[in-house]
Parts: sequence; structure tokens; C-alpha cells
Amino acid sequence: MGKAVGIDLGTTNSVIAVWEGGEPTVVPNAEGSRTTPSIVAFTEGGERLVGQLARRQAILNPKGTIYSAKRFIGRHYDEISDEAKAVAYDVVEGEGGVARFKVRDKLYAPEEISAQVLRKLADDASKQLGEKVTEAVITVPAYFNDAQRHATKDAGRIAGLEVLRIINEPTAAALAYGMDKKEHETVLVFDLGGGTFDVSILDVGDGVVEVRSTAGDSHLGGDDFDRRLVDLLADTFQQENGIDLRKDPQALQRLFEAAEKAKTELSSVTQTQVSLPFITADAAGPKHLTETVMRSKFEQITADLVERTLEPVKQAMSDAKVSENDIDEVILVGGSTRMPAVQSLVRRLTGGKDPNMSVNPDEVVALGAAIQAGVLKGEVKDVLLLDVTPLSLGVETRGGVMTKIVDRNTTIPVRRSETFSTAEDNQGPSTSSSSRANANSPPTTASSAGSSSRTSVRHRAVSHRSRSPSTSTPTAS
Repeated sequence: MGKAVGIDLGTTNSVIAVWEGGEPTVVPNAEGSRTTPSIVAFTEGGERLVGQLARRQAILNPKGTIYSAKRFIGRHYDEISDEAKAVAYDVVEGEGGVARFKVRDKLYAPEEISAQVLRKLADDASKQLGEKVTEAVITVPAYFNDAQRHATKDAGRIAGLEVLRIINEPTAAALAYGMDKKEHETVLVFDLGGGTFDVSILDVGDGVVEVRSTAGDSHLGGDDFDRRLVDLLADTFQQENGIDLRKDPQALQRLFEAAEKAKTELSSVTQTQVSLPFITADAAGPKHLTETVMRSKFEQITADLVERTLEPVKQAMSDAKVSENDIDEVILVGGSTRMPAVQSLVRRLTGGKDPNMSVNPDEVVALGAAIQAGVLKGEVKDVLLLDVTPLSLGVETRGGVMTKIVDRNTTIPVRRSETFSTAEDNQGPSTSSSSRANANSPPTTASSAGSSSRTSVRHRAVSHRSRSPSTSTPTAS
């Protein structure tokens, strides 16, 4: 019998955990690290590398090293123009308008790349545990739409895993935090990952974790902060040397790695040195990049990114009908929450409350997923998880308007029905309709959540179509 695990499939790093000995535990990878870079590389010699091995050769192989695949999974090419410009590899339009990665004339789906990361996590864990990993609970950002959730589940299947459930990252974090809490608490989970931002308000206590509201920004993450540093360094170098390093894939890859390192260091020091010798060359000889980056400058050029977290937090608190005084604990998730400017904003939004530092931002989501895997396998008792649908659900009616049937932040499972007439008299012999999901966007921009058709539809005056959207988890399972 196989082992069930919890996996935090992250934009930058991924973590796997298992329920053992009455508690969730992170399983180190083959290199001994508790986190695995979400990176896959294809070398000139046809070798495939995953994780730290892929990261090490990225500078010499920028076009063949795929990272941040999570920002593209389940999305069409026309949705990812900004994300495609921020990576050193080639992102192209595949069949059906979907996003694909092009490496040496081969096209790879984001699901395939994510599957390689999942496979490494599962294989390494199997060796550590002495038992084959066959099942998993995989986490996704709360604001992932249906297509992104299904694509993540497909990645699990490609990796050879039975995906027991897809759960939201903030919910998993609260589950890990609140499992042993006997007293009732209202918790705010602030999740700033590599590519997405989520915030959830939850009630925890006595084995029950109930999500009251969720909000977020699916286009905001730590990668965006890295990009600002890359632009700062590249602009300064161009002004001094007349060369745009962003046009050289190898130089751009070195800039991104240096920017990520500098961002991390600036969380604990007020200034850091970026030194990239032999970054490029011209007729006069080799060029070197040496720059001192101040934390104050970094916070200045990223201030608007930090402020973008403001409205989702306010929205979540409003939807949950809570004030800053009602929040008992604040849990930070994701490595980007270590930035002092982010922590300062969280304190400002919650009446000066210090974030709870008892949980590891890099591991808490995987631990929560492992608990949920234990619940589904019957290994964990007396734990109840009540989640919500992060997006409103409805159907597209005449004129391309979305008619809402299930409001966002409705506790699931839920089932609703509405009756509709056809658009024209004697319309037939068949009709079709599209299910839609959106948050606060205009109805015409709502993403597709499926379609259906009916035959033998009668006269408009007497014929009606009943639609009953229902969901038991934030995605089909």
C-alpha cells in the first residue's frame, strides 16, 4: 500500500510533507534540503535535470532552464504577456492558444514541467520513507481558477500520483497552525508566494478550520520584486556602459539570480553588494557589474507592489465582516513575507499585531496538506476543514453577461439551481451554455469554468433550462 503525502507546489520552491508519528513532518530531498527549487532544465546533451541540479546550470543554459512554471499553468498565451517577458526562456503559443515553453524546437506544457518537480519530490520522499509515495494532496493559490486547478491536478497525474484533493494554500497553512488549538481564534493568513498573493480569514479551534473569506492577486508575487531589482541593476549598467544586459539571456539569468539573493539579504541587512564580474564585453574588453543596493532604495522601487496587497486584505476582512480588532493571529506564508516592508504593512492593517512567528513560512503549507492527506486516509481524526469557493460561479446568458448563481466566499459543498428560458422563440434543436467564474471583474471577462448542451429545447414561452452549479471542493476532485 502506497504512502499519501502533502505537497506545496510552489512557484519558486516546493515542499513535501507526510503524516507520521502523530504529526506532519517535512521530508528532505535527495540533496538533504527541506525545499526543492521548482526548476527543470534540458541540457544540450539531452539530459533532464530537476531542482538544485537544474538551478546550478541555469546561467550557462538560460534558454533550456524552465522556472516559475506555476505562473503559466492552466493559462492561455494571451493572458501571460507580462509573465513571458520576465523570464529568460521562450514562451510561445501552442495549439488551442495555450501557453507552451519552447526548448530546442520542442514544446513543453507547464503541467509537464510541474510534473517533473512533483515526480522528484515523490521519488526522493519514497527513498527517505522506505515506502512508495502514490497519493498526494496538492496545494494551489486560493485565487487559482478552475482551469489552473485542473491543470495542477493533471500535473499530479502525469507524475504518476493519485491526487486525493486540491486545497488552497492559505487554508492548508491555517490547518497546520490550528490543528492543536482548543480555543477559538480568528486568523488572517497573508500568503505572498513567488508568483501569487492570497489572503484568507479563518476561524480555527477544537479541530475545526472554517474559511470565512478569501481574496488575492494572481499576478503578484516575489518574482515581481526580483524583476524590479533586475531593472534597477540593468538600467544603472546601461547608463554607465551603454549596454542593455536584458537582451543577453545569460546576463539576464545572472541578474535574476543576483536579484533574488539581494532581496533575501535585504530582509536582514540594510544594504548589500551585487558583484557580477565578466557580465558582458564590448570592443574595449570585459565589463563587470558592481553595485551597492540599499534596503531603502529597494523599498522605494517596490512600494507599489507592497501596496497592491492592501486592497485584497481589506476585501477579505470586509467579506468576513471582521475588523482589525477581531483578528487574533496573523500567519505569514511564503518567503517574500520576510521582507520588512511587507511585515510593516501587515502590522498596519491589523492594528499593530505582530505576525505569529511559530510557523515556518516556507513549510507550513506542505504541513497542512499532509494533515489533510492524513484526514482523507483516515489517519487523522477529529479534524474538519470547511473551505469556500474563491470565485463567483454562474452561467453566460444573452449578450455575454454572466448571471451569478453561487456567490464568492460561499461555504462548500454547495448546490444551487436557477431556471432560464431560451433566447428566441422556437429555438432549437439544441442549445449550449458556458459556466463562468469571476471575482470582482466585469462579467464579460469572467473565465470559463465549463460548458454544457441540451437537445429538444421547446418554445421560449414554455421551455426553460435549469442550471445547477455545485462544488464540493475548490476544484473538481
